[in-house]
Order: sequence, then C-alpha cells, then structure tokens
Amino acid sequence: MGAGVVYVMTHDSIGLGEDGPTHQPVEHLAALRAIPGLYVYRPADPVETAECWALALARRNAPALLALTRQALPLLRHEPSPENRSARGAYVLAEAAGPRRVSLLATGSEVSIAMAAREALAKDGIAAAVISMPCWELFEAQSDDYRNEVLGSTPRVAVEAAVREGWDRWIGPGGAFVGMHGFGASAPGEALYPYFGITAEKVVEAARALL
Repeated sequence: MGAGVVYVMTHDSIGLGEDGPTHQPVEHLAALRAIPGLYVYRPADPVETAECWALALARRNAPALLALTRQALPLLRHEPSPENRSARGAYVLAEAAGPRRVSLLATGSEVSIAMAAREALAKDGIAAAVISMPCWELFEAQSDDYRNEVLGSTPRVAVEAAVREGWDRWIGPGGAFVGMHGFGASAPGEALYPYFGITAEKVVEAARALL
C-alpha cells in the first residue's frame, strides 16, 4: 500500500530467553527481507538504533521494521559522525589495520562478535574489516562502486544468529557463514551462542579456512 508504517519488533534471535525452543525466530529475518517494499533494519548498537529509527520515520512511502535484540549490547560507535552511516544500508564499521585480507559481515547483536573476531585475527597478523549491514534493502539501492568498496575483494565471512538464506548474495560463492542451521533451544542467551557456535572463535576459524 506504500504506507509509511513502522513496526518495532523485539526478541530477534536465539538469545531471547528460557521459555522453550518453539519460538526461536531463526527464519524470520530471511522471511521479512523477502517481502517486497519492506525495509528491514537490524541495528547493532544504540547509535545504529537511533539512525535506523530516523530513517524509518523519514520514509513515508514504504513500511519499515526494526528488529531489535533482547540482549544488552555494547556501544560500538563512540566517535560522532556528521552523517547517518546506516543510511546506505551497510558501511565499514572498522577497517582492517593494514591491507585487508578478510571481510567480516554482520548485523545486529552479531556485529560485536565480528568486532571481537577482528581483534583476535589481528593478533595473528590477519587484517580484517568489519562491515555492519543494518539494512540490506538500502544497501541494494547503492551503486556498484559503493557496494564493492564496502565489501572489498577479499574473502568474506558473515555472522548472524539466523539461517543462511539471503547471505550468499553478499558473501559470494566462496564465502563462509556462521549462524543457525536449525531451531534454537531453551537456555540463557549467553549459553546458546557458544552451544550453536556463534562466537568470535568460530568466526576466526571460518576466516582462517578461507585464507
């Protein structure tokens, strides 16, 4: 209908509580991103949340959905920015310290996991960049030059606490995905992520396997 409706959804991943495994929304992000004309925002921290909220309110000719996490997340962006960095859908949150050898792609709560993996890789002399992708729809609308600049030409690893569907477009045929391959389980979020292998260590392993 082209209505500028904003939906605010919470409990966006497997880390949503201990009430049972039947409502783990592992497929929801893929399903929402498949809806034509819907802008799906999955912000990584309070700064991105504010940016995505502003973008959702500004677009009056299409619906938007904010997929927010239940967990407490660290503040990833401390420096003020004159622009809304989420407005282009994806951007380099942390560039590689040296020539980039691998790109780590993530959304939402998993961006902090990618940042931790970047630090671990740097200790091994592997320069990695972290790309935050809060809105695929906005990123798709960017120029080829911008998308190529952000994603780079090096191997790519994506991490998201959801199923892989849709990610192959961004990681390419030789990329790796760290995420869910089934439904979640009933346990605290801090126990579920290691149980399902959605950790910085697993991202590091995936990155090393591509090099």
